[in-house]
Amino acid sequence: MTTPGLRILHGAITTSMMVALGAIVALTFVDVLARQILGRPVYGAHDITEHLMALIVFLGLPLITLAGGHLTVDLFDKYLLRRALWPWHLLVSLLIAAVLSFLGLLMWQAANDAAQFSEMSMELNVPRASFYRFFALSAFVSAAAAVIRGWIDRGQILQPQ
Repeated sequence: MTTPGLRILHGAITTSMMVALGAIVALTFVDVLARQILGRPVYGAHDITEHLMALIVFLGLPLITLAGGHLTVDLFDKYLLRRALWPWHLLVSLLIAAVLSFLGLLMWQAANDAAQFSEMSMELNVPRASFYRFFALSAFVSAAAAVIRGWIDRGQILQPQ
């Protein structure tokens, strides 16, 4: 039930995540070789790795939220996956959305603070405000994805077994 545009967006995001992960692996490999053979690490490797890791996490957050791929405990599924409890599942999804929205607001405030104080990364002096804004937007999109996931799950619970 996904549109071609959403499939393309999903593919672009997952490809970006794979490229970033590949870059981390390649950079770490080169950094270790340079450190061992030349006695000189790659300048800024820590900053680059840190930024790429954060991008991977926050690019993937909306995707994993929409897919319902977060860790769950299924001890009580036998009792909670009843048709009469669909409002409970929707409420949990709304709670998750509220927490993600709150995190988004905190990140947005952190972005404002970083911009005001010109916060930079340690080695490469990369401004951090735009990264924080991206993290905030990712949290807001993830909150919307949690609501959508809750609505989808509601429909699956209500269908006869």
